[in-house]
Amino acid sequence: MNDIEVRVQKLETEISRLTNLIEELQEQFILLPDIARYGTLQKFLKNKDFREADIETTRIMLEVAGEQRETLSPEDVSKYPCNSLQVIDQMWYKYSSGKFSFGVQLKNYYEAGGDIDTIRAQDVKVLTKFADKVGWLNENKQPRFSEYDDWDFSLSAPDGCFPAHWWKSPYGLKMVTFFFSRLISCNLI
Repeated sequence: MNDIEVRVQKLETEISRLTNLIEELQEQFILLPDIARYGTLQKFLKNKDFREADIETTRIMLEVAGEQRETLSPEDVSKYPCNSLQVIDQMWYKYSSGKFSFGVQLKNYYEAGGDIDTIRAQDVKVLTKFADKVGWLNENKQPRFSEYDDWDFSLSAPDGCFPAHWWKSPYGLKMVTFFFSRLISCNLI
């Protein structure tokens, strides 16, 4: 092989490498909307601003569902995209050092005696034990969501306490049932 053929071969190899790199970058650009969608949540979580992260989580979930809180139905929740739930769950878990996430909440639900049958039955006793375990009940065993601004938004809060804002729904237990069922079907534990 002469000197020109060697140079041509090296050039072809370099062109092939650059072509592959361009294709990889184009694949990454597909993710750009997700970076825009989840970037603010990531920033809040990195800064341990769990209150703002909790509110941002609700905003993202409603955006992905294409609904407002008032129009989001349990049926919408049953079809919520698993990939979005997994991204949110992983970020909460990572930036809270494993204290907060939907997966941690599901684990707490199981520890409170829950399973798929208690979810379907909307077992209030199990749901109450779960809500108490994650700090969502006051000393009178009543929901604390009306006192949301006074919550502990630090790593000292009970394991599984957040995300919490998302759970408050006009559908009550029916929404909880559908959301827990969706967490299970998306393998978040």
